[in-house]
Amino acid sequence: MDPQTHSRSRWLLGLGAAAAVSFASTATAGTPAVSAKAPNVPVEAVSWKEHTIAPVTNPFFFEDAVIRSEIRPIFVYHNIDDQFLGGGNAQLYAMQIRYALTDRLALIATQDGYFNIHNKALADPHGWMDLALGLKYALIDNEPAQFILTPGFTFHVPTGERDVFQGRGGGEFNPFISFQKGFGDFHVSGNLGVRLPVNGDEQSTVGHYSLMLDYYTCRWFIPFVSFNAFSVLSEGNNIGLDTEGYDVMNFGAANAGGRTQGTLGVGFRSRILDNVDLGLAYEKAVIRPYGLTEDRFTFDVCIRF
Repeated sequence: MDPQTHSRSRWLLGLGAAAAVSFASTATAGTPAVSAKAPNVPVEAVSWKEHTIAPVTNPFFFEDAVIRSEIRPIFVYHNIDDQFLGGGNAQLYAMQIRYALTDRLALIATQDGYFNIHNKALADPHGWMDLALGLKYALIDNEPAQFILTPGFTFHVPTGERDVFQGRGGGEFNPFISFQKGFGDFHVSGNLGVRLPVNGDEQSTVGHYSLMLDYYTCRWFIPFVSFNAFSVLSEGNNIGLDTEGYDVMNFGAANAGGRTQGTLGVGFRSRILDNVDLGLAYEKAVIRPYGLTEDRFTFDVCIRF
């Protein structure tokens, strides 16, 4: 073979090999990396928490166990039981902010906003609510087990208006613990806490507990059922009522010791954008021998950032 021809053949063979390597690299460039231990499983799998939802019912005390950064506008329409001073209704407009300082620690602002009460016995008061600020920390975040346990606390700063039973008693602490457990697309969420007033005469000590079951059918429809309850552990000495405000208000009712109110809720979230959820819920009082709530509707928008 001619030396020049042999040189050209080797050059063409090398060029062909390089092209083959380049083509193979290009073909596999968009393929996710896989684990050596489990070749069929991508290394960067989607977290189970991507299909979880934040609670809609009891928004001021049912704190999400998952650490997220979000802004959440909230509207609540509340029908007051006729047994409470003749009944009526109330509307609440609020904004919550949560900011993840790390993947486990978040700053939370869970209560603010404006409160309208339509009740003739109370002279239809309206005004600003107290501010509630705090922190929560994911103590256990077990991704393979789909489990997260998050203790935290808030402090209700008495900045609101006394006409709507805010700005009283020097404020109150709310230590709590939240959890969430996943079973594929089915999730169980819960919260347990206690409202501890600075002044036990002005406000009552109230325990609160919540549970939610949800199922991720698709991004557009994530249904849930929930149960929320409040129990007066130690009554105040501020006003001669036999029932408490339970969630938004703390009357310091002198005759409410041992009383419990519970509501059963149903609703859904819809993930209209990758970072925006709409939430809608209806709650009916199911434990109300001395109740304040007849029923309520809650609507919110979770905007994650």
